Amino acid sequence: MQITLDGLQKHYGTYHALKSIDLAVPAGQFVALVGPSGCGKSTLLRTIAGLEAISAGTLRIAGEDVTRRPPRQRDVAMVFQSYALYPHMTVAENMGYALKLRRLNRTDIARRTQVAAATLGLEALLGRYPRELSGGQRQRVAMGRAIVRDPKVFLFDEPLSNLDAALRVHMRGELRDLHDRLAATSVYVTHDQIEAMTMADHVVVMRAGRIEQQGRPLDLYDRPASRFVAGFIGSPAMNILPGTVDPSGRAARLDGAEGPLLSLPMLLEPGRPVLLGLRPEHLRLSQEGGARFDGVVDHIESTGSTTFVKLKVASQAMVMTLARRLDVTLGDPMQIGFDPADLHIFDRESEASLVTQRDAPPRAGRA
Repeated sequence: MQITLDGLQKHYGTYHALKSIDLAVPAGQFVALVGPSGCGKSTLLRTIAGLEAISAGTLRIAGEDVTRRPPRQRDVAMVFQSYALYPHMTVAENMGYALKLRRLNRTDIARRTQVAAATLGLEALLGRYPRELSGGQRQRVAMGRAIVRDPKVFLFDEPLSNLDAALRVHMRGELRDLHDRLAATSVYVTHDQIEAMTMADHVVVMRAGRIEQQGRPLDLYDRPASRFVAGFIGSPAMNILPGTVDPSGRAARLDGAEGPLLSLPMLLEPGRPVLLGLRPEHLRLSQEGGARFDGVVDHIESTGSTTFVKLKVASQAMVMTLARRLDVTLGDPMQIGFDPADLHIFDRESEASLVTQRDAPPRAGRA
């Protein structure tokens, strides 16, 4: 493994920021750390970089224990959100500065800078200063400064968050292509689950200093281990509504609803309170019986190619996504159908999945 974390912990006084983190990153893999603000993802990245001291546990990079080594001895390169370019230096000087500190000769610095510039399409910009560059060009320079070092690991701390929406989408593809061309090992922090899903080989969802679940992006989408992961992975978020298992133990009804029973994929205790989850894109218009909800249109949003319909179902809010335009009016009644195989069931108290816990990736532990 290129990066191995065993029982990693981080304390700030009495605050426990990282709690027994176990993670293994194979060489050449792109791993995304995602989660809400304050979940510990940036702290975890900074402990790998050596910018934060590890309180307990071990960190190995390429098999070597670097737990107590300073950042300069870990052979990692970090790309920050703020670019952190020196305004008085040209692009070439910014990219080659780390090599100058290592006392490489001018010829080697120029050669490695040219190679990195060619990789990133920056050859024509080497003589410019940061103030003369666009946001996307500055981010390329920041990445070039990391590339020239030829590190064992690249660390990215929300590098695209300062860019506008269209440029972010473009740079996502560029950054992933760069990772593949370099055969790099990358750890990428983002609060944007779309970035994580589209860029990463492996996604680590964090919550309150712990790993909630980790695995391949579509595994997390298809088999969330908890309500938290179900609500965090996917856009719009999964609809999660309270329900109660009926006396047969094989169906459930939405709390407060008079509609038909919803078939369950497993036998549960009669009367058990549960949470019923359905993704907005798995819902469809239905005028037939079977698995369906009776709702009322509460709000409509259209992007031209996609329509988002917000409904009231048994006094609960629900969202449906349709890949077409829809002519409806606020207050219209609507019947919503779905495939029972798409139904997710969570325990209402623990919020753990009752359907996928047997075959989902572990909520914590190694990849």
